[in-house]
Amino acid sequence: MPTPKPGGRALEFGIYPGGVAGQLIVPAPPKPDDQAKIFAALGRLRPAGGPFTVHIYRSYMSAANDSAEDTEHRRLVDLYTGRGYGVEIVIRYRRDNDPAGFAKFVRGVVRRFGENPLVRGFQVTNEVNFAGSKDSSDGAYAGSRDALIQGVIAAKREARQRGYSQLRIGFNWFYRTDPGNEDGFWGYLGDHGGKPFVDAVDWVGLDVYPGTFFPPAAPAGSTGDFVINALSQMRQCFLRAAHIPKTVPIHVEENGYPTGPGRSYADQRAALESMVGAVNRYRANYNVTNYFWFDLRDADSSSPNFQQQYGLMRDDYTPKPAFDAYRALVSRLSIRTKPPPSVGPGPAGPVYLRLQCYRRGVFAQLRGSGSSRAEHVTFLVRGRRADDGHHPFGRHIPVEPRERPQRIRVRANVRFPARTRVLAGAVRCAVED
Repeated sequence: MPTPKPGGRALEFGIYPGGVAGQLIVPAPPKPDDQAKIFAALGRLRPAGGPFTVHIYRSYMSAANDSAEDTEHRRLVDLYTGRGYGVEIVIRYRRDNDPAGFAKFVRGVVRRFGENPLVRGFQVTNEVNFAGSKDSSDGAYAGSRDALIQGVIAAKREARQRGYSQLRIGFNWFYRTDPGNEDGFWGYLGDHGGKPFVDAVDWVGLDVYPGTFFPPAAPAGSTGDFVINALSQMRQCFLRAAHIPKTVPIHVEENGYPTGPGRSYADQRAALESMVGAVNRYRANYNVTNYFWFDLRDADSSSPNFQQQYGLMRDDYTPKPAFDAYRALVSRLSIRTKPPPSVGPGPAGPVYLRLQCYRRGVFAQLRGSGSSRAEHVTFLVRGRRADDGHHPFGRHIPVEPRERPQRIRVRANVRFPARTRVLAGAVRCAVED
């Protein structure tokens, strides 16, 4: 085991807030979600003065499925960001032989959701290196490697073109399959991705479940050793094969340990403390910046299948001992950079401030589903005031030019029927004479 290096940025934490999990063999349905109980649990997990991010999954399947899923997706993004949670969207590839269509689909998802400042990023595809389960992993679909490459490039291009500077684009790897398959997967990315792909990758994710699939048997208290082994392989071998530099951080995108037959609640807590502790100790060694537990609650606590019991809570949202353990670790280890102040709840959904540069200053605009209920907005920029009393709310505000690009801070006083909400943000612009 290597010696932990000092330093390293403190971790940013999150969780998948649902119960359903991708499963091998025959998938079983989960118990229904209870959104009020989800928010109550997330409120206990979120660190004081720090960010907390949730995973939301969506899929490229069919036009009919996309329409329904897009509506539900919008509802969930509004619900979470309206309460100040970050959102990372996992875009799954679940068709055969359609990488180009997937790339187009990815651009559309980025375009529709990326303007929200609390949509933190996109994971493009899911576990393409694993081909054993269509329910859990995209590697089971033909063309998935090319879909990963083209999708990452497409997502980054769309984000750049639209000025969504907060978005971070990445993909993930499942620890682990046989050595030949891993060499083939990472070699394919290196041979076919090229500079456009490497330049588009902001992070690479790790999905790791010691004591479940690989390795199938491991004492709960030693699971952290396998997480470090996975991080070491990624950083020192596989990312090099794909020509991805050390400056690109690793996110632990999925890490979990289920309860069930032969897996006690005490085992889950010991595994969680071992794995989170290991990631924190070695974060500087491998440039790890983000950590997500999978998942919040069991799909079905009565099931004999451990794949239904990854939750920190039972399916009725009563906490297991691991819940309080994760809450304590997040509180102690989390980065304290606050989420952007430019998103707030409105009476009909989130409201956020969208800022863009133009030749003589900044264009400030009120966005989000809650903005339709606003009655009046006053934009304030360096002593200048711009009022707007009609939806959609937006104003071009001139700013005194400077020789170099300047950071322009904007404040918006948003009046609703029952209250006034203040939003704030900043953008870096080159202003001409």
